[in-house]
Amino acid sequence: FDELNPDLVFILGDRSEALSATISAYVQGRIIAHISGGEVTEGNYDDSFRHAITKMSYLHFTSTETYMKRVIQLGEHPERVFNVGALAIEAINKIKLKSKKEVEQFLEYKLFKTNFIVTFHPVTLENNSSQLYFNNLLKALDFFNDTLIIFTKPNSDKDGEVIRRSIDLYVSKNKNAISFESMGQLNYFSTIKYVDVVIGNSSSGIIEVPALKKPTVNIGDRQKGRIMNESTFNSGTSTEEIIKSIKEALNYNFPKNWFHEYGN
Repeated sequence: FDELNPDLVFILGDRSEALSATISAYVQGRIIAHISGGEVTEGNYDDSFRHAITKMSYLHFTSTETYMKRVIQLGEHPERVFNVGALAIEAINKIKLKSKKEVEQFLEYKLFKTNFIVTFHPVTLENNSSQLYFNNLLKALDFFNDTLIIFTKPNSDKDGEVIRRSIDLYVSKNKNAISFESMGQLNYFSTIKYVDVVIGNSSSGIIEVPALKKPTVNIGDRQKGRIMNESTFNSGTSTEEIIKSIKEALNYNFPKNWFHEYGN
């Protein structure tokens, strides 16, 4: 910040890295603008990080009216709080997605009859649960035949390495499974277009995936408290519950006049 001497520091989201940057900017007296404040995720410690960032920020850009009201309830001046919708949806509306052939070239795999993207992050406010929940998810995936499973790897939260090792082992034993550290925005959005369901506990399944008119299975409590669309099927963490939710998602059809909670 000393080198750049910015007039304004934009902070996106609720991660620990974002909190660190916010603290640095705040103690230097920088003007901070926060994107995606006011949201709630009861199952991970990002919830506390997000509200801390809000209290150090001067301008606020929220993704729903409910979140805007929550930021104001936290004591922020209403004239500095703006509901602008989720930026990721704007990106989806502007980006030119890849064709099915181009997606298959990126994946280095032909798409199957049924295709899943799986992104599962640690549940940071629970102890030693990540391995159990993820193992239950893997057992549920085994239930579905003729299905390509595309894993994206978890973030750097505690227990993330446990999930990474499980993904690597599963991919090594199953020819219908592949994994990516990061697909990149264009490849990720384009691949979602051609899969049947996105499974896991990432905020992406709640915000970006419905914008591409694909159903989501949201497992466990990591995203508990977020506003969700009817295309998001909340599941318990047992194998049986996950299988049931995936079946429901596979049978879901988006209504003709469908409206996304985070903006169209």
